[in-house]
Amino acid sequence: MVTYKLTTPISEEDARKLRVNDVVYITGTIVTARDQAHHRALQFHKEGKELPINFEGLALFHCGPIVKKEGDRWIIVAAGPTTSTRMDIFEDEFIQNFKARVIIGKGGMGKRTTDAMQKYGAVYGAFTGGAAVLAAKAIKSVKTVEWLDLGMPEALWILETEEFGPLTIAIDSHGNNLFEDIKNKTEENRIPIYRKLGIQK
Repeated sequence: MVTYKLTTPISEEDARKLRVNDVVYITGTIVTARDQAHHRALQFHKEGKELPINFEGLALFHCGPIVKKEGDRWIIVAAGPTTSTRMDIFEDEFIQNFKARVIIGKGGMGKRTTDAMQKYGAVYGAFTGGAAVLAAKAIKSVKTVEWLDLGMPEALWILETEEFGPLTIAIDSHGNNLFEDIKNKTEENRIPIYRKLGIQK
């Protein structure tokens, strides 16, 4: 396990240095995006429309933040991760088309996303669920917000961060997926345990 402190934009070379179980802190631009933002971004790409931000080299955070406005400034109150499996149907295309280098969330992602990360040079950083206030403390400012018509949780919040983390690399760009490994190991151990308990499965 190695700890890295990375600054956006993150290069493909730097993303490929990261391995499962490494710990990462990110300084620079992180963009929140959930289901609707993923869908709209990919639709814009298909229609040849310009996106409001260039995602290349940035960190994409599966998050619906709680935000308040003070005067003309937006303040992030809490920024807990959203379950990433919701975005699994979009993420491979998103990585291919937009070259985001770090995907942040909780709960892991599947084979399609893992394959895309291996092919294009990206990683998945797991952030602890329930630590929304900790995440907010690393967010220094809201640079801007886009697609607010989707609603506060679904908009693209473009955030300036300082040492956002700790993120545990759970999927790397070498085909390793910590969540899949644990699932497979659990499945391997299930049968002998059931047998010991006299349960037929």
